[in-house]
Amino acid sequence: MELSAIPGVGEKTAAALSELDDPEAALTAGDVATLARAPGVTEGRAARIARAAIRAEHDDPGGFLATDRAREVYREMLALLKARTVTDYAAKRVETFYPSTAESRIEEVQTFAERAMGRSVDDSVLDALAGVAPLDDPRDVSVRDRCLATTDAETYSAAREAVPELPVEIVEDARGLAELARGYATVIALDERFSGIEVEGDVRVEPRALEDPESVVPERVLAFFAANRDRLRAAVTVHEAADLGTDADLAGLSAALSRLDDDGGIAGDDEVDRLETAISDLDAAVGMAENIADDHLRQAIQEKDVTIEGGDLLSLVERGAGVDSLLSRELADEYAAAVAAARDDFVDSLHLDAGEAEVARRVFGDEPTYPVERDEQVVSRLREDLTAAKSQREARLKREVASDLADQRPAAEALVRDALELDVELALARFASDLDCVMPTFEGDGFAIEGGRSPLLDVSIDEVDPVDYDVSGVALLSGVNSGGKTSTLDLVAAVVVLAHMGLPVPAKSVRLQRFADLHYHAKTQGTLDAGAFESTVREFAGLADGGQDSLVLVDELESITEPGASAKIIAGILEALDENGASAVFVSHLADEIREMAEFDVTVDGIEAKGLEDGELVVDRSPVKDHLARSTPELIVEKLAGEGETDFYDRLLQKF
Repeated sequence: MELSAIPGVGEKTAAALSELDDPEAALTAGDVATLARAPGVTEGRAARIARAAIRAEHDDPGGFLATDRAREVYREMLALLKARTVTDYAAKRVETFYPSTAESRIEEVQTFAERAMGRSVDDSVLDALAGVAPLDDPRDVSVRDRCLATTDAETYSAAREAVPELPVEIVEDARGLAELARGYATVIALDERFSGIEVEGDVRVEPRALEDPESVVPERVLAFFAANRDRLRAAVTVHEAADLGTDADLAGLSAALSRLDDDGGIAGDDEVDRLETAISDLDAAVGMAENIADDHLRQAIQEKDVTIEGGDLLSLVERGAGVDSLLSRELADEYAAAVAAARDDFVDSLHLDAGEAEVARRVFGDEPTYPVERDEQVVSRLREDLTAAKSQREARLKREVASDLADQRPAAEALVRDALELDVELALARFASDLDCVMPTFEGDGFAIEGGRSPLLDVSIDEVDPVDYDVSGVALLSGVNSGGKTSTLDLVAAVVVLAHMGLPVPAKSVRLQRFADLHYHAKTQGTLDAGAFESTVREFAGLADGGQDSLVLVDELESITEPGASAKIIAGILEALDENGASAVFVSHLADEIREMAEFDVTVDGIEAKGLEDGELVVDRSPVKDHLARSTPELIVEKLAGEGETDFYDRLLQKF
């Protein structure tokens, strides 16, 4: 499929779509989630592109919805379906369903819908779906605690291209590696010549590292899973709750995800947590240890009686000695005890291991001072050691987790895609169940609806009276005011639109032909002026000339002009539609007049009112075939005549 050949897809959008792994498969499947991952393509835009691609694939010219009211009915049907989706994705995905004239497209969606109607809807699945969304591609990953090193300019360029996430350095010899090791937690040497060298720090010689970039920068793999961790977990829950089949290792994926934090770092590792806490608490712990030592010395000094002979005092002054010399001579043991307590507290508070403790104990020197002073160089050395240890352990754990996840990305993507598609199926299942739908059959001419309930009425579907109605050819629909003529047209329009979308319809059974288009003209409010009247007549003239296989639904066209002229115009339109083989239902209060003026035997159906009860009409909502329904005024006059108060009502009744 040539991407730029899809209607509405220009060169820029085609270039963006071409960056996807398999854009043609996504277009064919209407996979809005995948299409929306193309640069600059939103989900709404992806739905429009998918719809255009589907039309192109099925050679569908479009234009089935030929009037504003027909398009309104489609939007209302789509809204009912969208209201039953959970995810934003599914709400966009259902927009790829549209009324089509292509038999292959209708059958394709029917197959999907029939499978969906077989789904059972579980609240736990719907709850889990709330956390599922299309996967995001993470932003550029940048790692600064490790670097690649080489002596070769060509290798340098290859490394920059293969592993853009890491700094790449050029060195001349082992000394250069040693210098890098002082600035990075890990240095990865790419040259075979460095094998066997001994350099202080974490220096690894991996000549084949560029062949497996994920091994040196596991963050590349982890960033994707970390960015989508919650969505993947929700998708796992959906699959488990719905018992969906999948190639993904659900248990392994869940376990690996539990080891990641939101930023792609390692979570739940006690050693990493210990080192991170030690680094964070280092300055506070040093200060606390100093306070312990100072308090210990202060108390010792307060309790100590020190006697200094004059000669000794003079000697101390002549040497420029101060209190430190005095401490060294008189309080050496007390100082040693104070520093020992400080060192123990420092090591214990940071939970340092033996090697770290050895460095930590050097933070406080053996030479007496008051107050006790830390050695900042040793503190910095300890911080560097802890940071390096944390980075090295995290890098090792990241490699382990990345190794577990590296091959799972395709399955993980399918996991989410299937969960999102399940939302679409469940929305269809709920739609069909809530509206008591059935799959229609395409056969014969016109339409035949049994037990249809209009979903366009502003009441619960259970409160809607079922309607049976069939038309083959052209028919006039008569009936009392508020008897249900307009809602019958709405029902026919909704059924025809849904059927041509390939979706189930709200009825016990439906048979219909595959129409070329739907023309639904709603009731006009008030008489049209001359210009609007001319435009309306022109519209019907075009329909009359080329309306073969069209379905035309018109609600009280007589309101466009004077009643006498309206009857003539409607009769002429019906004649043309009948000659062209169109199907049509015209609702009119002038059915009798139109029938007399038409030059063919036009069918007149009627929604019959049985009478009045407490001022309310009692109506059989299903049109009666070949029956001119009585008007509301006739029913009222009949009721008055039956009460027998005067013969005036009888005379009026005879006029009908």
